[in-house]
Amino acid sequence: MSLTQFRVDDGLHAMDGLRLFARDGTEPVEAFIGRKVMDVWAESIEHLGGRQSLFRSQYNALGKLNLAALERIVSAKYQRGAAANRQHPFVEVLVSDITESGEVLNLSELVREPLPPAFHRLA
Repeated sequence: MSLTQFRVDDGLHAMDGLRLFARDGTEPVEAFIGRKVMDVWAESIEHLGGRQSLFRSQYNALGKLNLAALERIVSAKYQRGAAANRQHPFVEVLVSDITESGEVLNLSELVREPLPPAFHRLA
């Protein structure tokens, strides 16, 4: 039960997060990491103090840059089977899955555009 052919879905879709495709033999497997989960993961490394959500192009780029780490996280959860993945073979990655994995997100190529003043939070 080894997943192969991991890739980021950078096409148009209505899901608010990083969508990944893989294969278990001939069977397709879809994995998803919600935008808010990606935000928490990135923020835990950036320590900027202010929350700025990632945009689709940013989390897709992070997904491609960190594909090996994502493959390990998704594969570990997938291998736990239907008991851990109620929608098996669909795998939804949660913050707890990332924390448990110990994987570190590489943010070296993340570019954050400054927000216009109207979007800055008031303290």
